[in-house]
Amino acid sequence: MQPHKIAIIGGIGSGKSVVSKLFRLMNIPVYDCDSEAKRLMNTSATLRTELTKAIDEQVYGADGQIDRAYLASYMFGHAEHVALVNSIVHPAVRAHFKQWAIDTHAPIVAVETAILFESKMDADVDSIVWVSAPIETRIARAVQRDHSSEQAIRQRMKSQMSDAELMKRADHIIQNDDTTSLIAQVKQVVEKIASK
Repeated sequence: MQPHKIAIIGGIGSGKSVVSKLFRLMNIPVYDCDSEAKRLMNTSATLRTELTKAIDEQVYGADGQIDRAYLASYMFGHAEHVALVNSIVHPAVRAHFKQWAIDTHAPIVAVETAILFESKMDADVDSIVWVSAPIETRIARAVQRDHSSEQAIRQRMKSQMSDAELMKRADHIIQNDDTTSLIAQVKQVVEKIASK
């Protein structure tokens, strides 16, 4: 039986990971797209073949692991290179997520992703939870977490889909503004989905 699949989305510093932890505490398995993509690039023979063919042999180091610095330099400032790598990695992650969702044998599962629509993964989920937080709060969190400058964070935010667009596409909104209870909101979303 197919589980109900929830996407957990939100901009930089919104608190997607915190919300994901709460879902896990409520016995809902969560697939972390970012870490799974990294793992698949290191373990999938198919991805290795395709990435090596698309880029070159140097994209994998002597240890057999993806050379993240080399890959980053290949992609940096080259939209066509980014598109090429994404066209190889995104379908592999989507296929893996769909199989993982079945293998969990859970009635509800979730996926945490920063690029739900860009990767076309929105076609693989049943509902979308958008984690919202004030812009200034998000910037402060991201600066502290990533040890980055405010300017760099604002630049990264500009490259993401707008909050207004994400809010329109979401089925559920969770406010992570440090005043509203996150636990109560997550519980409410889970109860709504479970009741259906």
